[in-house]
Amino acid sequence: FTICFSYLSKMFANQSQTNITVGKELQSLVSLVLFSLLSTVPCCVFLFINGTLLFTLRSKPVFCETARYVLLYNLLFADTVLLAHSQLMYLIAACRIRLTYPVCGFLSMMGGLISVISPLTLMMMSVERYVAVCYPLRHAAIITVRNTGVAILLVWTFSSLNVLTQVFLLLEFPFAELESLQMEDFCGKESLLLNPVSDLYEKAFTYSVFISAGVTVTCSYIGVMVAARSASTDRASAQKARNTLLLHLLQLGLTLFSTMHNSLLLAISMILDRITLISIQCFLYIFVIILPRCLSTLIYGLRDQTLRPVLLYHLCCHLKLKTFPGQV
Repeated sequence: FTICFSYLSKMFANQSQTNITVGKELQSLVSLVLFSLLSTVPCCVFLFINGTLLFTLRSKPVFCETARYVLLYNLLFADTVLLAHSQLMYLIAACRIRLTYPVCGFLSMMGGLISVISPLTLMMMSVERYVAVCYPLRHAAIITVRNTGVAILLVWTFSSLNVLTQVFLLLEFPFAELESLQMEDFCGKESLLLNPVSDLYEKAFTYSVFISAGVTVTCSYIGVMVAARSASTDRASAQKARNTLLLHLLQLGLTLFSTMHNSLLLAISMILDRITLISIQCFLYIFVIILPRCLSTLIYGLRDQTLRPVLLYHLCCHLKLKTFPGQV
């Protein structure tokens, strides 16, 4: 009887523990689905808005022939691609899909290529605003569409060289010694830093890019502030440029913080349970990953007097057609 009671007690204890485990897994699954929807819906909304703004910037010659809008198109294109890439990586991790090293490497390098474009483009846009306020008579001669195109080409070349360097460092890892190319961990940039040299290079490159961009935007802001006190400067134009540069600093700070997103999650996962971690992960993802990629639309799409009516026309064309029934 004692042996039977002991066996039944262990059986019910195991069953109770199993029920608790299943309950936690079910709760975790429900939370994961809920937070995935909460991140996917705003991401799709902003992808639609960004895509509409990209189309708007190619819909009229004035946008294609103005350096400021050409820079905005490059920034918005990079943010839109990176937003779609981040959402794809988020869903892969949420569904617990483990990729192979080549596939993960391709996705990570594509993200690395695009992620450098935003801070460097913000740097060029800040310089353009500085020249427009401080040297208005020479602005048309300095900031031309041709010079802007050359600067954008240099930015993409610089970012591509960084990706090639990372690929060469990654190839030094002895993949032939692995039993399988299937990754044991989820795909992420940190999963590909397989040797100390790659990690050191990644940190040095990221810090140098963001420090350079931060110094450039800050110096441009100070220059605009000094020029705003001059009697020969248009105060309204200087005030608008100063507000734009402040928003660029905020965008740059959020973009810099987004590079530490995965490292921060890894540190938090050591001290918190899975359900709480999923909640924090979704919160950080929306405000650290999605939000910086949507600020370009808010900064220029809604504040720019030339761009805003055209953007609203494409976003709400049915209202425009009702207002002007004869317009095609």
